[in-house]
Amino acid sequence: MIPLKPLTGALLCCCLLSTFFVWADSEMIVDHFDPIEIEPTMTLAELIDTTAERYPDAAWLKALEDEAKALAQRGQSWIAGPATADLFFLEATSGTLHILDAVVSVPLWNFGQRDAEQDLAQRADDSRQSQSRALKLRVAGLVRSALWDIALTDVRHDQAKTDYELTGKLVGKVKRLYELGDLARADLLLAQSELLQKRSVLTLAESEVMHARKRYTNLTRTEKIPAEFHEPLVALKTIEQQHPALAALNSQIARKQAELEAIRLTGSGQTQVSVGINSDRGNNDPRSNYTESFGVGISVPFGGSAHQAPKIAAVNVELNRLIAEREQLFRDLKLAYHEAEHALEVNRAEQATADEMKQLAEEHLDMTELSFSVGEINLIELLRIRARTQQAILNAKERSVILQRDIALYNQAVGVLP
Repeated sequence: MIPLKPLTGALLCCCLLSTFFVWADSEMIVDHFDPIEIEPTMTLAELIDTTAERYPDAAWLKALEDEAKALAQRGQSWIAGPATADLFFLEATSGTLHILDAVVSVPLWNFGQRDAEQDLAQRADDSRQSQSRALKLRVAGLVRSALWDIALTDVRHDQAKTDYELTGKLVGKVKRLYELGDLARADLLLAQSELLQKRSVLTLAESEVMHARKRYTNLTRTEKIPAEFHEPLVALKTIEQQHPALAALNSQIARKQAELEAIRLTGSGQTQVSVGINSDRGNNDPRSNYTESFGVGISVPFGGSAHQAPKIAAVNVELNRLIAEREQLFRDLKLAYHEAEHALEVNRAEQATADEMKQLAEEHLDMTELSFSVGEINLIELLRIRARTQQAILNAKERSVILQRDIALYNQAVGVLP
């Protein structure tokens, strides 16, 4: 059983884990067991890293990396696109004249276009890294919640088990008094009904623990859990632009801006330089020059703004959508920060109140049990005071866990990883 005094830090985590993860199948009410094994060497940061690597979005991050590499390869190329080779052969029907033309055309970068493409590749890689950090923070939030859900359900199960055992002892005492004729059968039935009610509560608490464990293993893809996962409260008091979620959107916006600039510098298309040779040969044909010639040409596109405008407009739509998402995200983050800060302040105050109420309730219960032993009060009054005391003890335990959980959620809200 967890000590009744407030628990914080490493002591809290160790007590929570040691009380429940040593379950044996024979101790369970329902024959369904989801195992969890304490790993003393595992840290919270390592758990988040491995969970992020196994998270489904990892494949998406790999695709972003491949895209950034492809854009970098294009920006490093000395030509603006694939070169083309044209071959034209002409032969007279008489078979006396043969003309062969061979031309190679190479597209050139427009002024500043190659630099823009290289900048786009860099922005894409920056965005990929920012997306990775944002994903890791999102996974950290899920892991934090899963861990503290387990801790909270463990506390409730531990208290339910204690309540059940204490009620069982009370039933034995009431049974002896009934057999001695000091209590009526109605009191025995009442005590036995109370025991069944406590067993029902214990069964449901056991079920919640198994649900919490399954959620954890389904998320992390492991049955191991750190022996300690409490966190110190960070000193940040606001949402900064370096917040991973904001940084990820900012990097996407910068990427779209770079993409927009690259499209604009494409202009009407790529200027092409063509180099060709011509062979003119004939057999006694007066039309033949009997020569090989060499030629250079340039092709400059123009008047393509109407065709380029839809591409610019499409990227601009995506850009403004991201800007709107950033504004909404910043509002959501500010609200989440306010709620996390407020919850932390409230639970600090509530923990002090819960500890005091637990102490008073325990003293009252001691007096009540003594009164029941000497026949000054009836069983109903004892059970009422006992139920109130047990609830006060549970509240104090829960507040200790909730306070540590709120510290983790505050760190999550301001975007700090363990």
